[in-house]
Amino acid sequence: MKTTTALPFALLLALSAPGTAQDTAYVAQHFTKQEVQIPMRDGAKLFTAIYAPKATAQKYPILLNRTPYSVAPYGEEQYKTMVGPSEQLMRDGYIVVYQDVRGRLMSEGEFVNMTPHQPKQRTRTDIDESTDTYDTIEWLIKNVANHNGRVGQWGISYPGFYTAAGMIDAHPALKAASPQAPIVDWFTGDDFHRSHCRRNRALDFVLPPYE
Repeated sequence: MKTTTALPFALLLALSAPGTAQDTAYVAQHFTKQEVQIPMRDGAKLFTAIYAPKATAQKYPILLNRTPYSVAPYGEEQYKTMVGPSEQLMRDGYIVVYQDVRGRLMSEGEFVNMTPHQPKQRTRTDIDESTDTYDTIEWLIKNVANHNGRVGQWGISYPGFYTAAGMIDAHPALKAASPQAPIVDWFTGDDFHRSHCRRNRALDFVLPPYE
């Protein structure tokens, strides 16, 4: 089994709530946003937002974030207040990619909580988060312009789980991964027993969002 080494690059995850025109001005000025449905090997399509630097004089690495919590704001004219793990990395120059994981929000397929890894995939329907990450990176490498062939993935909490899962049998282009405080066990996790301070985040998948 092939794994990818986790590299400790210091990352701070930006929340995905839409901001004001002033908040989003830098992102809109320096990035072109594209929304696509990336096909997985079993035919399901995962909604993906790609923020690519407008400056095309150089090639950029790709930063990938896969989340069950929404890649909002939706719409190619609607921008995040910040893209990437931190403002510094946003300004350094990366192609930043956000994806609604399988079965969540705008993505097709069935959502499975903490999808179990399948070490033996005999058919195209034997899928897990490792295969979805692999197929996503394969599509990005073939279809996104101006990348340098190197991909990094990051995530905190649940997105950290997807980052860790993506390291297993990883795509050759995945060169760095930073799974930060990933969930590993709902039963023993603080989320389940202490209600994540306000409400058990596991319930977000079955209850309406906060107003």
